[in-house]
Amino acid sequence: MKTQHLLIQGRVQGVWFRESMRREAERLGVTGWVRNTPDGAVEAVVQGSDEAVDALIAWAHAGPPMARVERVTLTDTQGQFSGFEKRTG
Repeated sequence: MKTQHLLIQGRVQGVWFRESMRREAERLGVTGWVRNTPDGAVEAVVQGSDEAVDALIAWAHAGPPMARVERVTLTDTQGQFSGFEKRTG
């Protein structure tokens, strides 16, 4: 089981990033959460098989059509998740 923390920077708020990521995570069978940060980034923790997590990370580098991702910072992390949650704030 692979667990990664993502910090996604660029034009990623107000472009349906969180909901799109939630849908992609569910499609891939990835658990965790995603939320906006006060500084305009999107933060997520994703957990699943190596292949599924890597696929979601690859998706995050582009995001939904209106997003303009400039940087994705990855950090190993820990946690236990039963689904994928779109959080506020």
